[in-house]
Amino acid sequence: MTQDSSAPEGAALAKIDSTVPHSARVWNYWLGGKDNYTVDHRTGDAFREVFPGITDLARDSRAFLGRAVRHLAGEAGIRQFLDIGTGLPTVDNTHEIAQAVAPEARVVYVDNDPLVLTHARVLLTSTPEGVTDYVDADLHDPQTVLREASRTLDLTRPVALTMMQVSGHITDYDEARGIIGTLMAALPSGSYFAFNDSVDTNKANVEATRLYNESGAAPYQLRSPQQLAGFFDGLELLDPGVVPLNDWRPDPGRTRPSGDVIALCGVARKP
Repeated sequence: MTQDSSAPEGAALAKIDSTVPHSARVWNYWLGGKDNYTVDHRTGDAFREVFPGITDLARDSRAFLGRAVRHLAGEAGIRQFLDIGTGLPTVDNTHEIAQAVAPEARVVYVDNDPLVLTHARVLLTSTPEGVTDYVDADLHDPQTVLREASRTLDLTRPVALTMMQVSGHITDYDEARGIIGTLMAALPSGSYFAFNDSVDTNKANVEATRLYNESGAAPYQLRSPQQLAGFFDGLELLDPGVVPLNDWRPDPGRTRPSGDVIALCGVARKP
């Protein structure tokens, strides 16, 4: 079964601004996708010129998502996923990974980009046993996210909340912690939080992000390793803890050195 948003597709298309770069489209460009515009190419190329490692970061983030979701749907037995800041659909989307392990899995995607919405209608399909849905909502409004997600997810049963390379859009750290805290507080014991984001310890990434924030795109805030670890406060971290992307339970034969740490990740259980 598949559900989709009730917002008219034409209205979503009318809201797309191809003159200003958007993080979801720039990220899609770095991943080799085609759902982006010239302004996103310019911004993405300018970022990559200063910080060439951004392409590896995008791919490593996607790979971590896959490993985390496979673990959660498999060993952890989670059957409900709330993916916030999903971005544009690409290969190995959360529902595809989860439903390959558990066909009955229910997945809700949350984003507030109109281009993501139009593609979600077409690409975010589901197994017959499961459900996918798309919520057009702003991360800054967690109550709306929860209310809309509850149309598809049973919030009295464990849910895996995933947030990949999105928390930096909440530029105030205390607000970011509060939003994540509100989301996790609404989920029952046995729920999980899977997360990754970039750190502010790589000078090239810091400079590239500064220039990106001056491009007219929605600003992104890099944070210290200690701040990112703070998002897991009150939760039970799974081994190996908060680590570089490539160090979280790497697939056999697919390890490669983390090198200079540019992003940290972790998966934690709500007690």
